[in-house]
Amino acid sequence: MSGDTILEVRDIDVFYGSSQIIFGASFTIEKGQCMALLGRNGAGKSTTFKAIAGLASPRSGEIILGNRSVQNLKPHNIARMGIGYVPEDRQVFPEHSVVDNLIVGAKSGANGDSYWTLERIFEFFPLLADLRNRAAGKLSGGEQQLLSIARTLMGNPEVLLLDEPSEGLAPIIVAQIGDLIRQLQSMGATILLAEQNLYFCLSVATHATVIDNGHVVYCNSIDALRDNDDIKKRYLAV
Repeated sequence: MSGDTILEVRDIDVFYGSSQIIFGASFTIEKGQCMALLGRNGAGKSTTFKAIAGLASPRSGEIILGNRSVQNLKPHNIARMGIGYVPEDRQVFPEHSVVDNLIVGAKSGANGDSYWTLERIFEFFPLLADLRNRAAGKLSGGEQQLLSIARTLMGNPEVLLLDEPSEGLAPIIVAQIGDLIRQLQSMGATILLAEQNLYFCLSVATHATVIDNGHVVYCNSIDALRDNDDIKKRYLAV
């Protein structure tokens, strides 16, 4: 790993039972990058995220966070090492308030940092401050997405995994999520973003990895992808 590399996925194979989903996938993320993991529905994006987060252990290969191997560790240990995972289906606690959902996610970072406190979250997410006492199950889809991201930030992660954050949301909410990602980037956050929405990623990501049928087929800057009509047509066109 180079000095600036924070996450490296090396030749991982991931199976569900006897079915292989990921085939020798490799990519690296440097500190401060926003890497878009792009691909059609079923390409293997969410499975790759689950492998990084410890929810689907690779059968072979290696995942390295900082200078430590994390594959085959329990998800809670990987979270303590600095992986923050925002799942595709948000998974808020519906009967609990916004505040309680945030407190559940609170912990110091891997280096003992506690930048993201409840007070700072409410400064950064003023909408959630206004809804702090509302049950999470009564929030709109967009509000739940913001809550899920905020709850993960409360864990002060080194790398933030965002799985399909724009899916099923109104365009105005998608634009707000995009603004949020750009703000986090300006603060130095490292983000891995799984998306089908190419146009959304072109507006927020710095780099792109394209996955197709479980194989990584392209890695480059987002600007290079923007100019590569062949890759976009072959792997990302609907």
